[in-house]
Amino acid sequence: MEALRANKVRAALTMLGVVIGSACIVTVVTVTLTGKRYIRRQIEAVGSNIVYASLAQSSSQTTALADQISMGDLEAVRRDVPEAIRVAGTNDVPMTVASSGKVWPVALIGVTQEFQQIRNLVISRGRYFDDSDFSTVSKVCLVSEHFAQTALPYGNPVGESIRVGELDLTVIGVFRERVETFGQSEIRTDSILVPFPLIKYYTGDAYIVTLYAQADTAEDVPEVTSEVAQILKSRHRPEVEYDVENLSSILDTSRRISLAMTIVLLLVALLALVISGIGIMNIMLVSVTERTHEIGIRKAIGARAREILYQFLLEAILISGIGALIGIGFAVAIPLAVVILARFLPIPPGLTISVSWLSVVLAFGVSCATGVLFGYLPAKTAARLQPVESLRYE
Repeated sequence: MEALRANKVRAALTMLGVVIGSACIVTVVTVTLTGKRYIRRQIEAVGSNIVYASLAQSSSQTTALADQISMGDLEAVRRDVPEAIRVAGTNDVPMTVASSGKVWPVALIGVTQEFQQIRNLVISRGRYFDDSDFSTVSKVCLVSEHFAQTALPYGNPVGESIRVGELDLTVIGVFRERVETFGQSEIRTDSILVPFPLIKYYTGDAYIVTLYAQADTAEDVPEVTSEVAQILKSRHRPEVEYDVENLSSILDTSRRISLAMTIVLLLVALLALVISGIGIMNIMLVSVTERTHEIGIRKAIGARAREILYQFLLEAILISGIGALIGIGFAVAIPLAVVILARFLPIPPGLTISVSWLSVVLAFGVSCATGVLFGYLPAKTAARLQPVESLRYE
């Protein structure tokens, strides 16, 4: 400690690389875990454990009405796939709505009863469809929040009548997606939901464009995907292809991207630690040279080579250990700073940042190991000095 205090600036500059490296390790692990949790929550908010199927569109494939997914297929999935806790179907067509003296282009979507639960739709006003709406083919609809604000801006739209195509529909609710899909699903910015049987008035045939099946658990998703594909294949012509997919592929892609970024950033952190280790070794070699006379005196009064070795190793560990603690302190302070800045910056809702204590232990351990690894050569050099030559050294 006295040796480090005697050269405060040199010791601080030597620690700098360790501070940066250890802070990088903790920060990288924290960002990676936070990103994984956030992406998983976003995907689950779109719809947890979803399997979706549709007729494959191919220029070489001729399709007939019988090739389309039907309500019979939906009921077969509901009946024959016990791992599927909910099943729903949709059919969407572009349509126009006359309102407030203007014509608004909208996506008209026929949905079955469990669509709301599968897609986690939030009903901000009114209600969702009930059993009687489907059985009696009621001329009712739900409108998206954006459409309600722009096309129906006066008061509460629930109870109003709007003309969609050639039919007058009564608005019974206003909905929004829990997490925006930005038009990558059947729901667009301006969308209108109607009971599935009602879509036949617009398309002429009530077939399903997208079939959804929600697995009971994440582990059941691959099995449900396989079973849905088999059911569709067995109920239609062998040459007709169906796309049956799930959101696991998106999760796998996010994991691969996250892993690649983590590896790159950890390499940067390890590079910083290697550079700091070289700095520790250089400084310790200089220190051994400067303190050769001191080493000679200690050996002359009985200090063994092992004690000299431990002395210089301890100095290297102190430099790396103190630097690691400072770097970890900076890394741990980052989430606290983000929480404070969240009051002033547009940080996405649901983004929570927590520091993994495993990363803290890892950063401290790797930093101390760096000190031992790069401090061993100078320490061994000091331990091998001969007492007589050391005492004569000036």
